[in-house]
Amino acid sequence: MFKKESILKVLMLGLVLVLALGLATACGNANETETDDPAEPVANSAFQDAETALMEALAPMPEAGTGVKLAAIESTLANPFWVTMQEGYEAAAAEYGVTIDVMATDTETDISGQLEMLNTLLQKDYAAIAVSPLTEQNLIPGIVTANGKGVKIVAVGNGVDTDALAAANGAIEAFITTDFKEQGILGAQYVLEKIGNEGKVAVIEGMPGGTQSEARKNGALEVFEAAGVEVLPVQTGNWDRQTAYDLTAALIDANPDLKGITCGNDVMALGAVEALKAKGLKDQVVVVGIDFTDDARTSIQAGELDASVAMSPYLFGKAGVIIALKAIQGHEISESIVWTPNQLVTADNVASMEGWK
Repeated sequence: MFKKESILKVLMLGLVLVLALGLATACGNANETETDDPAEPVANSAFQDAETALMEALAPMPEAGTGVKLAAIESTLANPFWVTMQEGYEAAAAEYGVTIDVMATDTETDISGQLEMLNTLLQKDYAAIAVSPLTEQNLIPGIVTANGKGVKIVAVGNGVDTDALAAANGAIEAFITTDFKEQGILGAQYVLEKIGNEGKVAVIEGMPGGTQSEARKNGALEVFEAAGVEVLPVQTGNWDRQTAYDLTAALIDANPDLKGITCGNDVMALGAVEALKAKGLKDQVVVVGIDFTDDARTSIQAGELDASVAMSPYLFGKAGVIIALKAIQGHEISESIVWTPNQLVTADNVASMEGWK
C-alpha cells in the first residue's frame, strides 16, 4: 500500500537526474551531428534510454501471461496526450499477456462523470484499475469503494490528495507521475530567456483546481514573479483550444506590448499561436506549451510555437500496467511515487526528439 518513506527514494531521485542528463546529452550530440539535409530528423536514443531507466527502477517485473483484466480511466481522448497514454497502456498489456479496457471522459472537466465511470467499472471483474483523477479529490469515494472490493488502484499522471484519502480510510498502490511544477518552471524560464527578462507576460491555466493545471500555473508564476516582470491576471482556458484563442486575442488587444505566454498544455498553446498569427503578431510574443504532442512538434518545426515541455504519456501508461500487475501479484511496492522525465523542446533540439512519445 501507499508508503511515504521508501528505501528506493534515493534510487528514484537518481533516476530523474540520470534521465535529465541523458536527454541533455542526446540533444547536444544531435546538434553536433552533420547531415546532408539539415531538415532531416536526427534520431537518438533519448526515449529508449528513459524507458530503460524506468524499467530498471520498476524491477523486478511482474509475471506475464496471467490473463487478468485491467481497466484505466483517463481524460478526454480529444487530447492527443491521453491517446498516447492509452497506447502505452495497451502495448504494455499486450506485452504482459493481460487485457486492459481504457475509458475516458468526454471532457477534461467532467469531474462527476469520471467518478461515475469508476463506480461503473467497480461493478465488473477488473483486478486493478489505473486512474488519472481530474482533481485530487473527485475519485476518493470510488477509490475507497475499490479498496473494500479488493480492487487495486494505481494513480497515473494525476494524483490524489493523500491526506484526504487517508482520512476516508482509502489507499492507492502507487503514483506514477512527473514533476508538473517543473514543467511550468521550464516554460517560464524559456520565455524570460527569449524576452530578456523584460515586458508583460501572461499565464493561461487549464482547469482551476486540477492537479496538473495548478502545479504548472504555480511554477510559471513563481518564475515570472521572481524575475520581476509584469504578470497579467491568470486566464482560465479549461484545456480548450478555442477558449485559449479567444483569451489570447483579448489579451493582445488590451496589452499590445505583451511579450510572452505560457499555457497549461499544447492544445491551448496552439490556440494562442493561431490568435497571434491572425493578428500578425506571432513574432512579437513567445508562446510555450506543455505535453509535446505531434501537433506541437509540427508547429515548432514550422517556426510558430516557440517551445513545449515534453514528458512521456506512453511511459505513464506502461508503468501503470506494470505497477498494477505487481500489486495484484503481491509484490512489495516500496516506492509510492515513480517519476518520469521532463524535457524542454525548442527549434534547437526538436529534431533530436524523433521517436519520443
